[in-house]
Amino acid sequence: MKAAFFDLDKTVIAKSSMVALGPELHARGLLHRRTMYRAAFGHLMFQRFGADEARMHQIRESVLKITKGWDRDAVRKMVDETINEVIEPLIYEEALELIDHHREQGHEVWIVSSAPQEIVQPFADLLGLDGAIASQAKVDEDGKFTGEMEFFNQGENKAVAMRRVAAERGIDLTESYAYSDSETDAPMLHAVGHAYAVNPDRQLARMAQENHWPQLSFSHAVTAKKRTRSHTPFVVSALVLSAAALFGRTRMYRD
Repeated sequence: MKAAFFDLDKTVIAKSSMVALGPELHARGLLHRRTMYRAAFGHLMFQRFGADEARMHQIRESVLKITKGWDRDAVRKMVDETINEVIEPLIYEEALELIDHHREQGHEVWIVSSAPQEIVQPFADLLGLDGAIASQAKVDEDGKFTGEMEFFNQGENKAVAMRRVAAERGIDLTESYAYSDSETDAPMLHAVGHAYAVNPDRQLARMAQENHWPQLSFSHAVTAKKRTRSHTPFVVSALVLSAAALFGRTRMYRD
């Protein structure tokens, strides 16, 4: 069995899912306006410069502090009620074409994100994917977030979680695919036989050149349920995947 693993933010959708939900969180009294603006600024910096492990640790601690005391069921309900209006319009058409291609090839398709499970799983359900690998926050006996992390799905943890899923479902990672935009996802990309840098930050672009990973540019956002499927992007995607697989085999034989 082969699979395709897609990062979420800036790979499948055009911005951070947490930032996109910021206005709705503010409207429901869960997020202060100043915090929302600070998060938006941080997102712009992340888009421009990427983030190293230290920065990702800082982001994680900030998110945990903000979400402490939130009711998990209320967050889930908010995501269910707003995902079509807030998150779905941010989906890259090129990502949907690749997802379609993998599914037509019989591959499983998974979202792998550092965002909370309460956000990532509904998105995977929206697209009819096989599953979601996401961060797990601790909750207390009243269903409130404690401000602690059960599992932070970032960096090496993404690769660890992917290997666990692969073992459970009989997925051959050496024949599978991964797509991401950030240098912090290097372990995720190294975990598979076919890695792709999507809208890469500067560090990942350099790493992609060093590892001979194809670089893809996604730029067209489209609502998943309303798009008219175009055969041209599908053909391009298929050619990219086929050519990259051939290139990888050629390098293997050459080495």
